[in-house]
Amino acid sequence: MDTVILLHGLYMTGAELVVLRHRLRRVHGFRTRIFRYRSMAAGLAENAERLQAFIAETEGERVHLLGHSLGGVVLLRLLASQPQVAPGRVVCLGSPLKGSSFARVFSRVPLGPQLVGRSMLEALDPVVGADRWSGARDLGVIAGSVHVGMGALLGVVSSPGDGTVSVEETRLPGATDHLVLPVSHGSMLLSAEVADEAAGFFRSGRFPRRASGTAPDVDNMAS
Repeated sequence: MDTVILLHGLYMTGAELVVLRHRLRRVHGFRTRIFRYRSMAAGLAENAERLQAFIAETEGERVHLLGHSLGGVVLLRLLASQPQVAPGRVVCLGSPLKGSSFARVFSRVPLGPQLVGRSMLEALDPVVGADRWSGARDLGVIAGSVHVGMGALLGVVSSPGDGTVSVEETRLPGATDHLVLPVSHGSMLLSAEVADEAAGFFRSGRFPRRASGTAPDVDNMAS
């Protein structure tokens, strides 16, 4: 049986992933585990190192990785430096893979760096360094187009986006597939469609809506 490891985002604890985890496990038949990390106090390298150890102790024929928001940045940071961890596919949900305008703005205001946290401050620039994914694993990215959230309210995140991360910030060249769905940054964790698309990508390396040709506003990022 394949296993999916789920990573939460900034300020979160992993409890926010319970609905998504339930759907991946009960509806789609994956074994699931949640990796909890210090999104504020620890840097990307430390969190990636702990993730590597977590993967090493995880059972499964294949170990897939799913990261929401900052979680996607953490897991890609690991895979960029340690591509030989257990085989499987990767899905990022609303992750600022090309840098975060939200974090960039807040890093410049008084007390902003303390509010943003170490890992997100290190994610101000693209996660892979060369602005391109060249990892051995299939990488699928889901972005949201419901522009509701603090970033949208303050006008620091451009539209289209999910209110915290713009669609453009999720478009990492070299990714296997990219899909935009009508969800916000938070509601994507509660969406049955997001769970279905992620599960489909883990099985085939392609988002089902993309494969059927019915999905709006999507790009083949590998081209």
